[in-house]
Amino acid sequence: MFAELTESEIQRYSRHILLPEVGGTGQMRLRNASVLIVGAGGLGSPLACYLAAAGVGRVGLVDDDRVELSNLQRQILHTTDRVGVAKVESAARALSALNPEVAIETHAVRLTDGNAAALVGGYDLVCDGCDNFDTRYVVNRACIAAKRTLVSAAVTRFEGQLTTFRPHLGGPCYNCLYPETQAAPDAPSCGDAGVFGAVTGVLGTLQATEALKELLDLGESMDGRLILWDALATRFTTIRIGRDPHCLVCGRVSDQVAAVAT
Repeated sequence: MFAELTESEIQRYSRHILLPEVGGTGQMRLRNASVLIVGAGGLGSPLACYLAAAGVGRVGLVDDDRVELSNLQRQILHTTDRVGVAKVESAARALSALNPEVAIETHAVRLTDGNAAALVGGYDLVCDGCDNFDTRYVVNRACIAAKRTLVSAAVTRFEGQLTTFRPHLGGPCYNCLYPETQAAPDAPSCGDAGVFGAVTGVLGTLQATEALKELLDLGESMDGRLILWDALATRFTTIRIGRDPHCLVCGRVSDQVAAVAT
């Protein structure tokens, strides 16, 4: 059973509690939930802020970088006086100041196949806000192995995309969408191609919304759908994505799901 909300929590989360779809029960559910955020940068900043503000009880941050001056155009968790500080430490300071009732766990490492299983397995849900294909594939493999839902976002220049992967429930995985053997290894990073700062804010906020929906089992999941946002045209486009029956990463998991369903 969940412990009752304290008076302080009732005041802090009152606007959530007023929503019939959330209420006190939903808020307690958030308090007992945990989310791992991969990347404390442009996407991770608004994402982490809104998860902490919403009262997600335990938030883990994975990032091995340090704050640079060029980050501050979009990475709003960090400040000028923290240039040179580890990003996870800088982020933890900001998030703890925002909501001291949330436990912030820092992992100042690069996510690899060697450490991903232990990290991902320790949280209820994973949000990927990293900036490179290699790490995205590592996150995808770890989430499939641990049967964790993955909310994934990416940005470049004036564009962004968002989806949710739940292959353990029969949906596609990241590799179904972008097969590792076909992904462009030289795809430009934000450091090469540039990024319009506010675009990361929009996608990170949408990512937080989808993460909270998954934790609360609210609304319609993004599983099987991909949102593309063109900021210059102010246009959202939604496309359907399906599981690749020949996917080398999630195929076995999806076959097991299908077998159970029949």
